[in-house]
Amino acid sequence: MKKKIVTLMTAFALAGCCDDRNPLLEPAQTPFDTPEFSKIELAHYKPAFEAAIAEARTELDAVVNNPEEPTFENTVVALERGSASLDRIANIFFNLNMTDTSDEMQVLAQEIQPMLVEFTNDVMLNPTLFERVKTVWENREELALDTEDSMLLAKTYKGFVRSGAGLNDEQKQTYRELSTELSSLTLKFGQNVLAATNAFSINIPAEDSAKVAELPEYVRDAMSAEAKAKGQSGWTVTLQYASMSPFMTFSTDRALKEQLYRAYNGRCVGGDADNTANVKRIAELRLRMANLLGYPTYADYVLEERMARNVAGVNGLLNELLTATKSYAEAEVEAIEEYARKSGLYGSDFEMMPWDWAYFSEKYKNEYYNVSEEKTKPYFELEHVKQSIFQLAERLYGIRFVERKDIEPYNPEVAVYEVTEADGGSIGILYMDFFPRESKRGGAWMTSFRDHSMTADGTEELPLIIMCGNFTKPTENSPSLLTFDEFETFLHEFGHCLHGLLAEGKYASLAGTSVYRDFVELPSQTMENWATEPEFLDIAAVHYQTGEKMPTELVNNIIAARNYLAAYGNIRQLSFGLSDMAFHSITEPIEEDVETFERRATAPTQVLPVIKGALSSPSFTHIFSGGYAAGYYSYKWAEVLDADAFALFKEKGIFNREVAQSFRDNILSQGGHEHPMTLYVRFRGHQPEVSALIERMDLKK
Repeated sequence: MKKKIVTLMTAFALAGCCDDRNPLLEPAQTPFDTPEFSKIELAHYKPAFEAAIAEARTELDAVVNNPEEPTFENTVVALERGSASLDRIANIFFNLNMTDTSDEMQVLAQEIQPMLVEFTNDVMLNPTLFERVKTVWENREELALDTEDSMLLAKTYKGFVRSGAGLNDEQKQTYRELSTELSSLTLKFGQNVLAATNAFSINIPAEDSAKVAELPEYVRDAMSAEAKAKGQSGWTVTLQYASMSPFMTFSTDRALKEQLYRAYNGRCVGGDADNTANVKRIAELRLRMANLLGYPTYADYVLEERMARNVAGVNGLLNELLTATKSYAEAEVEAIEEYARKSGLYGSDFEMMPWDWAYFSEKYKNEYYNVSEEKTKPYFELEHVKQSIFQLAERLYGIRFVERKDIEPYNPEVAVYEVTEADGGSIGILYMDFFPRESKRGGAWMTSFRDHSMTADGTEELPLIIMCGNFTKPTENSPSLLTFDEFETFLHEFGHCLHGLLAEGKYASLAGTSVYRDFVELPSQTMENWATEPEFLDIAAVHYQTGEKMPTELVNNIIAARNYLAAYGNIRQLSFGLSDMAFHSITEPIEEDVETFERRATAPTQVLPVIKGALSSPSFTHIFSGGYAAGYYSYKWAEVLDADAFALFKEKGIFNREVAQSFRDNILSQGGHEHPMTLYVRFRGHQPEVSALIERMDLKK
């Protein structure tokens, strides 16, 4: 370790910096080597990247020029561990760019990204290095590798092939150009979405108090807090989901809701943050790269390394679910629309528009199931929910969460926990970041500053896991009270966190969530099932003022409503999956406008009126700036898996330690050590079927 630090500091000096005190390059003097965020300045990043890349190139040259015959250790393992310092710095920078960004940091990201792409291409397109890896691969039967080593070898070899190692020199140059442009565009895409989200808000001045009088107190309080944060009077609603969703759910002001709807669904359509040209160019670049590698479409390229295996498998799943649920979704929409007409709120000739949906579907649920956000939110105070989920993890897996005030968070809003086994042995560190802010991207996600691994000298590197949400903020009058959807989202992301925290093994590239994209959602979606289990609600749902448990009647109503609008929700997810597959199954660049293309792709799922200019693709970060390109279907695929997996918990008991231990041993701890279907069958005893999901929806005519 000391030798590597010295070498990095030398490279740092050669990079032209006169001050060698860069916290990104010095060994951290902290528990678990956690980052010292308060010491890191923007000016530190680029020199640190330059130094780490120089060090990684030295490591690479040592592998390439090694006079010894290629072996698994001196080639494959050396490559796996050779860029550890660069990976650490990149994880810090790009994670903070999602959670605590600034205009300056985004400009810096555009400078750093091409440096990383160039280095990656230099590795993957190096012919001598590929020959060494290929030699090890061809001799794999003679090496007596264990399961994890075998998977690392396979992943490394396929990684080279799938990154252009087999191309000729001219093709490699083309690949470099395409991948560099693609990397910059996907980064810019996400920056545009953040900018467009932050750019729009509606302020209701104090003199228009009648417009907010009908809203629940917690919604008014949140809007008032938002207004104060922006230096405004009255009440403000933004395009952050935690702000916009309650307003859409409880307001009857159709004009304001239409304005919000159009603004949210028109993000990045025109204006300074326009992404429509980026959508088409990203899709084209991915197509050209896939063609260069011998695949007819980008989806064919991606799905070769997925459980679904091919385009036909994905489209078969999506269409099977569409056929099974479309009529039910149409019936659900018809029932809500009829309910809206009978309410008389907007007249008997009322036509349901997308901006009306949240209000009337909530009213319908409240009337027919006696469940509403107003009734449930007081029972889901964030801090209590968090502790209850910790208790659930302890009950299932025997692990514990201890807050560590001595470990520095990257933002004052972040809480840091050490996760331990029952005997006190450390498992990892969990950073929990719950609330929206302008420097943070929208949505909820899990990521890491470091994944589990073993160093060359046998030292265990514990994972540093991050859980991010954009949950309802506390106000002057109340703590953070979660909607039921936010409660489920917490469980979902916590499932991802468990996948990262409980990882075992030697190699970071195979640890935790480093699995097939259509397998990675299994742990998260399995966790969601506890949200509607009475035994868990008895622990998690406690009134924040009285301390009383949620009444049995309300618990029963939540359970009765768990499949409320299940078909509609399914169809909505299918629309995103079909859109994703359409953009990544093209065989020629898209010539028509993005709106026309998206409309045609999602037409089979349309159950509400089409609104001109309201699109998902220009702000669809999952597929255009995240890792879900040709993979958004994986949410539905994982639902099939989790419906079947949780059935075993239901059969044996939702807190059954034997089942939980099997899930930990065969799913959570294994990461990408084996093919995911092998792991799943080992846990469940059989392969899953789509019928398990259809049955769970409990659709009846």
